[in-house]
Amino acid sequence: MISSFYKKYSRQLIWGVFCTLPILTIMAELLPSNNDIETWLPKDSDVRIVYDRFKAEFGAEEVVLVAVQGGLNQTSLVEATAGRIEALPTVRQCWTPQRLKSILHEFKVEPAEIDKRLNGLLMNSEKNVAGILVLLSDTGIKNRAGTVEGIREKLEYNQLTGNEVQLAGAPVVIAELDRLGSQKNNKKFFIITLLISLGLLYYSFREWKKTLATLGLTIWAINLTTAMIYLGGGEMNFILGALSVMVMVFTLAISIHVHHYVASCIDEPDPLSAALKIAWKPCVLATLTTTIGLFSLTVSEIGPVIQFGYAASVGTFVSLITGLGLTPAVLTLWPIDPKTVHSGKQRWNFQRCANWLIDHSGRVSIATIMLVMITGVGLFSLRTKIDPLDFLPAEGRVIQDVRAVQNNLTELDSIEAIVDFGDEEIPFIKKVEHIRKLEAIIQQHPAVRHTMSLASFFPKQFPESPFETARLLSHAQSAHGDNDFTSDGERLWRISARISSDADLPQDQVYDELTAMIDDPNVILTGVAPLLRRAQNQIFTGFWESFSMAFVIITVVMIVSLRSIKAGLVAMVPNLTPICIVFGILGWYQIPIDIGIMMTASIALGIAVDGTFHFLVRYQSQFRLTGNSAQASRDSLLMTGEPIFTAAVITGAGMLALTLSNFVPTARFGYMMTSLLVAALVGDLVLLPCLLALRPEKSEDQNGTDHTDTEQSSQGQQHAPHFLKQQQRETKDQSGKAVA
Repeated sequence: MISSFYKKYSRQLIWGVFCTLPILTIMAELLPSNNDIETWLPKDSDVRIVYDRFKAEFGAEEVVLVAVQGGLNQTSLVEATAGRIEALPTVRQCWTPQRLKSILHEFKVEPAEIDKRLNGLLMNSEKNVAGILVLLSDTGIKNRAGTVEGIREKLEYNQLTGNEVQLAGAPVVIAELDRLGSQKNNKKFFIITLLISLGLLYYSFREWKKTLATLGLTIWAINLTTAMIYLGGGEMNFILGALSVMVMVFTLAISIHVHHYVASCIDEPDPLSAALKIAWKPCVLATLTTTIGLFSLTVSEIGPVIQFGYAASVGTFVSLITGLGLTPAVLTLWPIDPKTVHSGKQRWNFQRCANWLIDHSGRVSIATIMLVMITGVGLFSLRTKIDPLDFLPAEGRVIQDVRAVQNNLTELDSIEAIVDFGDEEIPFIKKVEHIRKLEAIIQQHPAVRHTMSLASFFPKQFPESPFETARLLSHAQSAHGDNDFTSDGERLWRISARISSDADLPQDQVYDELTAMIDDPNVILTGVAPLLRRAQNQIFTGFWESFSMAFVIITVVMIVSLRSIKAGLVAMVPNLTPICIVFGILGWYQIPIDIGIMMTASIALGIAVDGTFHFLVRYQSQFRLTGNSAQASRDSLLMTGEPIFTAAVITGAGMLALTLSNFVPTARFGYMMTSLLVAALVGDLVLLPCLLALRPEKSEDQNGTDHTDTEQSSQGQQHAPHFLKQQQRETKDQSGKAVA
């Protein structure tokens, strides 16, 4: 019945894929990018609530800092440039050293004090670099890339190019992350991945039409998943950039397994139906357990992690539908030639390797488990790091500009102090004096490079004349609406402290130490940089909690599907192999992991579970037939080893193309996925068969003395793959061997 359906509708199914592919591709291209750093902050945490309150009171204040070399000697050029930039509709306001000097002069601040206050903000101690502080409007925040491009155009118009000028600030970094992490920028590397996969698929299939159709189905699955994210209102970020690769890996793996099952059933009257009866169980179980693992990520409080959990769960089911549902249509239109199957020309020869592994299963098991345990110790030394600057190419213009600004002008990271004076009527001068005392305390910390508040615009000593003081305060109140340092009718005041990038202390530690130094319940500290640093610990802990929960759930599913607690627990050991080996090595070498690297653990678990189910389903069948665990492991390895190995080689080699990317998360993902695929092979094709080969044989009264078992064994031999029938005859005398 299954084969009759495909004989009738295969052509329509393939044409449907072909016709919908352009539409899905267009929709996938429309998916917007958003690498906003704030999305990494937990939504409902206390630190996020405080930061959101800060933004509500004082504004998001995203700024672009333009550093002009020799600008202090070219005041007219700096002012003209600031004027042109200020004319952009995406810019709210510009500050230059000259403009701030004029304001401070109006407020009767001494010239020497003016230079001191501007040093480390808009001018450096050598007085050879001038800064232009560009404050973005709400429109500019929504279009950071367009704003940064507009600023660069104005600079070029004023002939400020090359090493004469540097741009830095959160909008510049986010715009560059969006560009580097966009689908358009990474498309060329993904195309290389597909071409490598195409070549290896052809080497495995030896037929161009079948190869192109299989890869076409994979591309269709990728675009269908991305289009569904677009229709669901999602956004692309550098974490979701891993989704296309994940869907490709899962789809190709299922397609290769189906192809191999059909080839192994080529002697059956209906090879396709026989193959699907074998393939559906491991494919569905692997998809179910992988989806559970990926969906567990949705319990996180981090936006991009939640998105990845939902999107990856959808992508897993798309892979199942494509691989298990549409691959048979390809094999119906371009069927496997029985002559090529019976010729005995296998692309990968597993017979000798399988015999050696099973004959030395005891020693191989001990050696592999020791390897997993030793490398797994490194998991306890894993440390995480989330710094958006680490995602930029070291030789890129943006990171070089940022470092130059940090070294020669000012710092970009800040900790914001919100001072709440309450409802009590306090004279303005008293508030200024209190703010200055707090600034003095903050400046005592060695990591603080510069502080600024509304008090920075007033002289150290107010005029002795009451009338002069009143005029000064009146002038300040008239400009009150234009300042960004007070809010809520002067109840809330803000102190901005620039934190040195050269400080050896992590910013969350600086945050805690400043809180202890101030020791005032009416002062609350916030800021993106320290909160992001603090949030990374929550991300790390939450991820491993969700991963552990997924592992437990998958173990339960494994036990239920195998109907054995012992078998289910043993089967989960190889699934830990890629995690322990690859992440353990990272821990041993003290290589910090970011969010993108963490996400590969979920994909690795899915890859390992997929291979495990395919092997175990065949092992159960063979063990029921032979009653000999060593022979069952040997036969299962011969039956499933080739598709598992082929899928890993094809996708792993394709992943290496991603390492050519100059976008650090993409390159890291390529290295990690290739390593994890290789480590998964160790678990599925080395450790699992060897462990199961050590299982005790069935007793004689359980194994073939009754008529029912004999009949089942006879039927099983008839349905055994063609290459196993000969192999079983040749190795009959080895059936009892399992050398420990």
